[in-house]
Amino acid sequence: MAEQNILIVGAHGMLGSDLNLVLSPKWALGHKDLDITNRQEVLEKISALKPDVIINCAAFTNVDGAEDDPEGAFLLNGEAVSYLVEAAKKVDAILVHYSTDYVFDGEKDGEYEEDDFTGPINVYGESKLRGEQYLEGKFYLIRTSWLYGKNGQNFVDTMLELADKYDEIKVVNDQVGKPTWTLDLAKATADLLSDMPDFGVYHLVNEGSLTWYDFAREIFKSAGQDVKVSPVTTGEFPRPAKRPMNSTLKNAKRPELRPVKEALDEYLD
Repeated sequence: MAEQNILIVGAHGMLGSDLNLVLSPKWALGHKDLDITNRQEVLEKISALKPDVIINCAAFTNVDGAEDDPEGAFLLNGEAVSYLVEAAKKVDAILVHYSTDYVFDGEKDGEYEEDDFTGPINVYGESKLRGEQYLEGKFYLIRTSWLYGKNGQNFVDTMLELADKYDEIKVVNDQVGKPTWTLDLAKATADLLSDMPDFGVYHLVNEGSLTWYDFAREIFKSAGQDVKVSPVTTGEFPRPAKRPMNSTLKNAKRPELRPVKEALDEYLD
């Protein structure tokens, strides 16, 4: 990795923090250092730095919040990506961009492969798909799912916090996905940049499909906590944004990441 001058944008978030650890980039910029929704600022900054690789971790990640602020979601998840693509082309850099299981409608019987038809069912998914559609040239589009990590609000920490307050926790049991630790995703990203396979779309997730209810039970089991977890349907737990029922991504092109349970154990250790 030493020969690549790497720039990470959105470097202080949950994924960005772990990429910093794994990659030791030459530049790690937060939103105060670079506003990627400002085209002129993006072009000037990246032209000055001339990185070999740009990794974009900046995103509008509030799924329900996107329903109330579609303009903000599309600006950060969509238009800003077009500015990074333009800047990357100018300096002949590789662009690594992250997307989500939510670009799919969740109705497939089986795991979603890299070239499957997209059809998001909420504003967040639509905004992330818009960003994907801007990608061209030298890029790696990495789709992942159900991220958790130590540097941001996530499902694992939320469950442990709720366990301190309530005797019983109700968790949705009809949405299926592959929870993925940001540190494992960061390592898989480093391997991708080291191996330099063909440019294009890659699915990188920890292996093993679980419902949110299954995942909650695994969290408490791994943490050694005796908590009553009750399964509920999506219909019993309405949210502003509709969720895909099947969020399982198939990694058909890269070495598999380790199982969900193994990653979770280490995260909680």
